[in-house]
Amino acid sequence: MATIKEIAERAGVSAATVSRVLNYDDTLNVQDETRKRVFEAAEQLEYKVKDKKRRKKKLKLGVFYSYSLEEELEDTFYLSVRVAIEKKIEEDGHKKIPLTTSTTLEETSALDGVIALGTFSHSMVEKIKSFHKPTIFVDAVGDLELFDSIVTDMSHSVREVLNYLFDQGHNKIAFIGGIDIDDDGKEVLDARLPSYKAYMQEKGLLREEYIQIGGYTPKQGYLLGKKLLGMKEPPTAIFTANDSLAVGCYKAIQEAGLRLPEDVSVVGFNDIPMAKYLIPPLTTVHVNMDFMGEQAVHILAERIHLEREISMHISIPTTLKIRDSVYDINQ
Repeated sequence: MATIKEIAERAGVSAATVSRVLNYDDTLNVQDETRKRVFEAAEQLEYKVKDKKRRKKKLKLGVFYSYSLEEELEDTFYLSVRVAIEKKIEEDGHKKIPLTTSTTLEETSALDGVIALGTFSHSMVEKIKSFHKPTIFVDAVGDLELFDSIVTDMSHSVREVLNYLFDQGHNKIAFIGGIDIDDDGKEVLDARLPSYKAYMQEKGLLREEYIQIGGYTPKQGYLLGKKLLGMKEPPTAIFTANDSLAVGCYKAIQEAGLRLPEDVSVVGFNDIPMAKYLIPPLTTVHVNMDFMGEQAVHILAERIHLEREISMHISIPTTLKIRDSVYDINQ
């Protein structure tokens, strides 16, 4: 595990700054570029270097990210996957070409393929189709017939979290998720919500007031966490759609004078590098972000070199990382 000092040395900042950035201290006044360096340093130091396999033919790969720098810093899942993608492109000797919604067909003519990471509206998918290049979508499904895709097995992940909480004696389990608006103005609901509702219905435990939907930021986790804690019958456990939301919940619980996890347990999602530095360390779903990024490059290169016509849709399993943020009510 990387230390705070090692991250600070890599990012060129003080250890105190690293600690405050990783814990989403909203009183810290630093530039976004500094935050980005800290997050990237943490991710790079956690990165597991794989055996390098270099192909004779080097490729020009377009990278299309659907989110902004601000969104990447608020929910560092995408930062982690992006770092893995870019490392793999560099390791394999390929050339990275940034793409945007304003990229023209002429500018894509020399590309061998495209990697699309993020959430994509119908119009954005159509834009990528117009490139007429082999493409892989990461954390999204563009077009099953035309494009490869690599995603997380959300259904299994959610059930694993809820089974664990249920086994620890929790039946008042809340969910904090997010909602996005894509470029077409269409709402994109949290992919974890249907599995949460189905599980809780099966157990006869579903309470609609325990479902809180907002954004994916620490601030939203704080505000929605406060709302849950202020209920007449608050939950004993909160499952959040990402680790950033969990950070906000930590603050809401502490401000309410409650103990974490004895009074309220929290489970996150993604297992971003800073999750293990929280106090207490966060129990969360480890998403294989490095693997997703590496495989996106590998699968796309394989399709280009072999001229494969049949698309592949790959669902990557997750692992529940049990740390110290869940209390066993049964004990």
